[in-house]
Amino acid sequence: MNGSTPDADRLDAVLLIAFGGPERPEDIRPFLASVTRGRPVPPARIEELVRHYERIGGRSPLRELTFRQATALETRLRILGHALPVYVGMRNWPPYLHETLGQMAAAGLRCALGVILSAQQTEASWGRYQADVNEARRRVGATAPEVRYAPPWFDRAGFVEAVADRVEDALAAVPPAARASTPLVFTAHSVPVAMAAASPYVRQLETVARLVAARLRHTRWSVAYQSRSGRPEDPWLDPDVGDVIRRLAREGVAEAVMVPIGFVCDHVEVLYDLDVEAGAIAADHGLKLRRAGTVGDHPAFVSMLADLVGEALDGRQPA
Repeated sequence: MNGSTPDADRLDAVLLIAFGGPERPEDIRPFLASVTRGRPVPPARIEELVRHYERIGGRSPLRELTFRQATALETRLRILGHALPVYVGMRNWPPYLHETLGQMAAAGLRCALGVILSAQQTEASWGRYQADVNEARRRVGATAPEVRYAPPWFDRAGFVEAVADRVEDALAAVPPAARASTPLVFTAHSVPVAMAAASPYVRQLETVARLVAARLRHTRWSVAYQSRSGRPEDPWLDPDVGDVIRRLAREGVAEAVMVPIGFVCDHVEVLYDLDVEAGAIAADHGLKLRRAGTVGDHPAFVSMLADLVGEALDGRQPA
């Protein structure tokens, strides 16, 4: 907790915490400047990322999709008898976390449940999000609402159900006789090996992949990593999704389904890194690549988020 007071003990809002993304072509470079601030990223890499965004339409749908999740969650909470407003705060683009917390403070809100919209935990996701929330609260000042955090939800039944439904939708396009043998490749953002070793990231990713595959009774699956960045000489988690595609092609696989289980909304890592880049590798190697959708505002995922809120209101830890 962050300095709670007796009259701030009761939750009166929910804060969905997300990464952010550019909404228009003219936003791309300012957004990337925000993301890379304080890091020695070569200009050539920035221009490469600009081209990625241009290739997917000059914008990211992440903000729009996150607000859709917030609306669905607020509706679900109201149905359950919890009349809590649901806010969205972003790390790297409006509404920035300090802007949202300032808006909440102006509305007289005192204590929010923060839900980090990153399924697996590592310093690059949960740790930095929490640090940014702390900095945002400092900027807002004494009236900033306290932010308590929902516990990890990577293996919650609602998330597993939502991912499994998206995978079933993708498998439905595969000829029936080939579905059982079609490989599922669960993907998440690669991170430095040293960072992964200091977190439960890999274990959580492998656990939820196993749970989804078990729910589908699908025995052919693997985990891969995508969207690697950083210095080439630094070790990052692998296998890379491109290498997995090449291996499957060598094995004579005709079709595979990518499952971006590390992402809850479509954005550049999904729409470019998988749909464009991984798709091109698959096409070059004669493999038909299908992609499962992200969970977005799937009812089971939204219900799971509502359960997290209800449990926090009741002072219970999730089962």
